Amino acid sequence: MIEQVLLFTLLASFLIAVLSSPFFIPFLRRLKFGQSIREEGPKSHQKKSGTPTMGGIIIIVALALATYIMTLKFFGMKTETYMLLLVTVGYGIVGFLDDFIKVAKKRNLGLTSRQKLVGQLVIAAIFYIGLIKTGFSTEISVPGTEFSFDVGWFYPVLVVVMLIGASNAVNLTDGLDGLLAGTAAIAFGAFAVLASNLHHYETALFSVAVVGGVLGFLVFNAHPAKVFMGDTGSLALGGAISAIAIILKLELLLVIIGGVFVIETLSVMLQVASFKTRGKRIFKMSPLHHHYELSGWSEWRIVVTFWGVGLLFAALGIYLEVWV
Repeated sequence: MIEQVLLFTLLASFLIAVLSSPFFIPFLRRLKFGQSIREEGPKSHQKKSGTPTMGGIIIIVALALATYIMTLKFFGMKTETYMLLLVTVGYGIVGFLDDFIKVAKKRNLGLTSRQKLVGQLVIAAIFYIGLIKTGFSTEISVPGTEFSFDVGWFYPVLVVVMLIGASNAVNLTDGLDGLLAGTAAIAFGAFAVLASNLHHYETALFSVAVVGGVLGFLVFNAHPAKVFMGDTGSLALGGAISAIAIILKLELLLVIIGGVFVIETLSVMLQVASFKTRGKRIFKMSPLHHHYELSGWSEWRIVVTFWGVGLLFAALGIYLEVWV
């Protein structure tokens, strides 16, 4: 029964995204909501200037509708579903404001770092208050072991760091056609498997709704992309995946399943640290996918390779949690 519900949810979200995109993309184009490309970025990206952005709205609408309809029908809306939607939609709104300022002012800079951080902090705080009301445990477990420990007062800090860190890490990965959509579908798919295994069926349903929405969006985002998700989509997906990991009490496993996002973030941190301390760059450009791009790899080759790496991380995460 639950397998059928999850399959129907995935298909519903996928169809909503696929069927709404042909109407939404021309609408964005008419509003001239086109992507501004960084001048310091790879030269090959200049031809992408003007491609409609803010397509993350498609993903958010698809997953939210599918989650609401299917959860209400089969489980009844519960606190954890509301919390997952809160974080996803909330971070999506922060991303939307960032994207809107960019397209309105025709520049590559939207909200300031401080403005974006304040928005992320407010949503993270509301999410944590929701956790407290459910009597949430402050223990975290180590993947692949039976060892767990209570972090006590540090847990709210961990929640905030996870939500903000994951949303920004996922945002950094959104740099090539289909790169984030594919890696996100794989990561959320892994959490859907784990949520189902832990009998968190509402969270499993939400996870497959995200997979369906992202895959439906990928139909139009694969190279050559007809639409970009923008910060609207990437911040929403980053917030959603960290919220899922927290609710499932798989906080540390997020680092493994989201390994591609972690590597992309580390490449930026290492690049900045190296340049500031030694005056030299480690990579030709960061995040890491741009390094391979400037090394002569085709965009499609990079994307497929990163999908493969993401699949390996997802498989490792499932293995550590289910079979070890």
